[in-house]
Amino acid sequence: MDKLLPKIVAIALDAGQAIMEIYADPANAVMTKSDNSPLTQADLAADRVISAGLKALALDWPILSEESAQIAYENRSDWQRFWLVDPLDGTKEFIKRNGEFTVNIALIENGEPVLGVVYAPVLDVCYFAARGVGAFVRRGVAEAQAIRVKEHVPGEPVKIVASRSHADERTAALLRKLGDYQCISMGSSLKLCLIAEGEAHFYPRLGPTMEWDTAAAHAVVKYAGGRVCNLNGIELCYNKMDLHNPEFLVLSAEEPMRSRLLASSYGVSNGLQD
Repeated sequence: MDKLLPKIVAIALDAGQAIMEIYADPANAVMTKSDNSPLTQADLAADRVISAGLKALALDWPILSEESAQIAYENRSDWQRFWLVDPLDGTKEFIKRNGEFTVNIALIENGEPVLGVVYAPVLDVCYFAARGVGAFVRRGVAEAQAIRVKEHVPGEPVKIVASRSHADERTAALLRKLGDYQCISMGSSLKLCLIAEGEAHFYPRLGPTMEWDTAAAHAVVKYAGGRVCNLNGIELCYNKMDLHNPEFLVLSAEEPMRSRLLASSYGVSNGLQD
């Protein structure tokens, strides 16, 4: 893993460069996928770079990308190890031109993310992690720094990460149950990375996401000491028949706080009112 991780970081950086060449020209077209979600030329350019880079490693592990999600389950159900890729997470953030979008590359083994790279090319920030190696962040040309989740200190506000593009009333109801909190708005998989870096304690996602949206950042959180789990506290797994994630929580909290957050989320998920 320690030898593989820098190679995947390099591929993510190359994909980020391909995105930036398109991002620099606001005239580039935005297309629409079959589900009416936006697809930019940058998605496709980054996907080509990542696919070529991973194949050049000659590891013969299959690739499941957002742009190749039509691979049937019967063709991937026996994959024990594969790459799970979102070439541009946060397409809406790309279109809004706020810089909060990322390249995401994860290695999945038996349903578990064991390596992940999340690169935000506009911000020039790269989060990366692997099993047995740890979790790190590198900003620009600075040296990479190890990162670790930070526990919530009783008596202080809980720091919550919220989506810029996917706010909803159920999440708002959950936050009201938590009492004193501070909210940090962020786009794409950077939300999970804020937990891993210790900048926030809790990120609830009560709306739809896909496996490629979370896998790379899940690895970063996992190897920084945090958890990414469904509303019953079970860690997310990957390569399911249905590639949609369940509603989930990203947690850095100590056990009493974690139990409180899980209980609050369960109440919201079952329609309980304040």
